[in-house]
Amino acid sequence: MAQNKNALIRYKTIDKCLQNNYRQWTLEDLMNACSEALYEYEGKENPVSKRTIQLDIQMMRSEKLGYNAPIEVYDKKYYHYADEDFSITDIPLTETDINVLSETVSMLKQFKDFSLFNDVSDILQRLEDKIYAEKSHTQPVIHLDKNESLKGLHFLDEIYQAIVKKIVLVITYKSFKSKEEQQFHFHPFILKEFNNRWFIIGRKKASQPITNLALDRIIKIDYDFQMPFLEQSFDAEKYYKNVIGVTVNSGLQPKPIQLWIDQYNAPYVLTKPLHRSQRLLKENEDGSIIINLFLIENYEMERILLGFGDGLEVLKPERLRLRMKSILEKSLKRYDENTNIQIS
Repeated sequence: MAQNKNALIRYKTIDKCLQNNYRQWTLEDLMNACSEALYEYEGKENPVSKRTIQLDIQMMRSEKLGYNAPIEVYDKKYYHYADEDFSITDIPLTETDINVLSETVSMLKQFKDFSLFNDVSDILQRLEDKIYAEKSHTQPVIHLDKNESLKGLHFLDEIYQAIVKKIVLVITYKSFKSKEEQQFHFHPFILKEFNNRWFIIGRKKASQPITNLALDRIIKIDYDFQMPFLEQSFDAEKYYKNVIGVTVNSGLQPKPIQLWIDQYNAPYVLTKPLHRSQRLLKENEDGSIIINLFLIENYEMERILLGFGDGLEVLKPERLRLRMKSILEKSLKRYDENTNIQIS
C-alpha cells in the first residue's frame, strides 16, 4: 500500500479519536488506534511509531493539507481538539476551490441536453449547494444520509482500481451466516450501493454464478497478479432490471406481484414507485390502490414489503402471500408471548 494512503488512514483515525470527548487520548492511545486501523485495512501487523504520530499531528496542525487542526495538549500528556466540533472531514473550501468548482459546474451544465447529464445532475445540484453555502457562510440546503460507522468503506478505492485495471482479488470474507473466515479469489465487475451499504459484484470462478459481497463483511483484500482476469461483458442495468436491491436469485424468473396499499401509503407509493415495473391497476373509493410489480423475489423485496406493516397486503402470488402471512404471524406471536428478555 502506498505510504500516502497509510498517512491518510492515520489522519482520519486520529481525527476520529480526537472527536471522541468522552475519553482522554495520549500519544500511546493514538499509536494503538492507528495501528489497529492499518491492521484492519491491510490484515497484517503494521505498528505505528511515536515519532510518526507526532509528525502526523504536526502535519494536521499545519496549512500544508488545509486542515489547520486545532490540536492541543493539556496536562502535558493528553491530546484534544480545542474546538469540540472540529473535524478534518469538514474543512471549508478555500476561495480558489470555490472558483474552480463554480467554473466546473458551469461548464458541465452546458451539456444538460445530453442523456448523460441525467446521471450527474443531482451531483451538480449538491455541488452548487456546497458552493453557495461556502460563499454565503450558511448551512447547506441539501443533506445526504450517510453512515459514518459503516465498516469496509476504506476498501472502495482499492476495489474500484481493481475493477478498472481488471485485477483478480484475493478476499478474506466472513458472512453473517458463517462462523469462520473464508479466503477466495474474486473477479470484480462492479460496485453497487443499496440502502446505504456497498457491495462488490462479480464471480469467484467462471463456473460459478454471479454473486455479491458486502464490503462491511470483508476482512482483508489482496491481489493475484498472475491469475487471468475473467473477461465478461456485464450489463448491470439488464442484470438488476427485475429485482429490488442486490440479490438476484439465479434460476428464478420474474413474476407479477399484486399488492394492495392502504389510503395512507398510496400517495407515497404512487409518487415514489417501489420499482420501475410498478403499474397502477386500480384506485379504490376509500383511497387505497392495487399495484402490480414484475419482479424476481428476494430478501430485499421482502424487507421493503414488511416495512409497510398493516398498510400493505400481498394479493398475488399465493406463495409470497403465505410467506408474508407466516412472518407476520410469528412476529405477532412474539409480541403476545410472555418474554424473559430484560432491558438493562
